[in-house]
Amino acid sequence: MFKWLFRCTIEDVRTAKKFDPAAPSCLMIYFTYPGVIALRRHRKEHKLYNKGFKNLARWMSYRTRKKTGIDIHPAAKIGRGVFIDHGMGLVIGETAVVGDYCILYHGVTLGANTFEKVDRHPKLGSHVIVYAGAKLIGNIHIGDHSVIAANAVVVKDAPAYSKLIGVPAHRNTSLS
Repeated sequence: MFKWLFRCTIEDVRTAKKFDPAAPSCLMIYFTYPGVIALRRHRKEHKLYNKGFKNLARWMSYRTRKKTGIDIHPAAKIGRGVFIDHGMGLVIGETAVVGDYCILYHGVTLGANTFEKVDRHPKLGSHVIVYAGAKLIGNIHIGDHSVIAANAVVVKDAPAYSKLIGVPAHRNTSLS
């Protein structure tokens, strides 16, 4: 149980080191990067939430948001090796799924478009990059290796290897 949590934290730190050219040592990343801290704490909150300790998990999530500026619902599913760069203002909703080795920048929202208790948040495949300020709204699916431009508003599904730009976002086939 704890071995998995530690392994994910190591992968998160390694991913931060790989994708942040300004990253100092792995030890500094572990203790000072808000994204790594938020993910580490989210994994504990998620485990508690799934065991039925929902109020405790929500309280811990609230404390994480106060500390890091990153709001991740304890029920959200986050893969391995995820990198949240800067992270301030990032929101990941209750039924959202973030695949393995995704990169999320500050101001990203994985939000809902309904108040009903249904599957209402985005699902990201693996190796997806979501640049600063992008909003992904509703129960949509973004395929593996996709890139979402800064400030794009995505409201429709996108297949693997998509490049999404604009408001509302559309696939840009001119980019390679």
